[in-house]
Amino acid sequence: MVENKEVLLSVKDLKVAFGAKKHSFEAVRGISFDIYKGETFGLVGESGSGKTTVGRAIIRLIPVSGGEIIFNGERISGKIPRALDKKVIRNIQMIFQDPMASLNERAKVDYIVKEGLLNTEKGLSAQEYENRVQKALMDVGLLPEFAGRFPHEFSGGQRQRIGIARALIMKPSFIIADEPISALDVSIRAQVLNLLSNLQKERGLTYLFIAHDLSVMRFISDRIAVIHKGRLVEMAETEKLFQHPLHPYTQALLSAIPLPNPEAEKQKKLKIYDPACQDYSTDPPVWAEAAEGHFILANQAELKKYREVLQHAR
Repeated sequence: MVENKEVLLSVKDLKVAFGAKKHSFEAVRGISFDIYKGETFGLVGESGSGKTTVGRAIIRLIPVSGGEIIFNGERISGKIPRALDKKVIRNIQMIFQDPMASLNERAKVDYIVKEGLLNTEKGLSAQEYENRVQKALMDVGLLPEFAGRFPHEFSGGQRQRIGIARALIMKPSFIIADEPISALDVSIRAQVLNLLSNLQKERGLTYLFIAHDLSVMRFISDRIAVIHKGRLVEMAETEKLFQHPLHPYTQALLSAIPLPNPEAEKQKKLKIYDPACQDYSTDPPVWAEAAEGHFILANQAELKKYREVLQHAR
């Protein structure tokens, strides 16, 4: 867990809707969280839960319909000055899920990696651009001569490293990693995760790591927030969440993690989360702190029960 509690990014009551006003769909429904400098904050949920939408809203790829996003003490959501927009582009970068779809297949690696610099640092010489590209490639374990090749000439793991190099060359302080290993083979996943972890230690980077795999989250995240249908349902330090999962949806996700022992896997009982089983007509759920640093979406009756569970667990 990161000792420094200095907030780098603050998301407050964030809402994102798609479509016309009368027929809009609210993909993110009023979520709030803080990310501290130097930590890896995990956002986990099933497909369609809204986790990628949150990342894209932070980096300003899609507009927000409510709430605000604060980065380094400045509001970066909605309409902002052009100078601040350029600052956001430099300091916040994104690693996308599909390493092939996110790279321009008609451009060589040299141009792909330096494209951000061409838009933000136009005064550099050709040699300076080349030096920066070569250093970025070497930082992610790729040879400088790869700069003259096209994306289709690389493996999936190498393409994802190119995507990481493209983000690193901007010297950001905050990186959004949107399921960066889901399209990779298991053997390559560990290499990319170790690379991201080492880069964080060397450069003091802060990550928002988005994934649907809780076992991966446990390896890389300091804190984890669980999102379901556009709302956060639980948030805690990683080990506390694994040891004492409170929300039924979190328990269902944890029960789905495969076990390395075949016999134990056969006997394992999966938990199914059915929101319809919860009656909130008289006592609606609220986002509250069940214990220090352990937040959960629950009504007053549930919150009392969860607090008792955590007290007995101490």
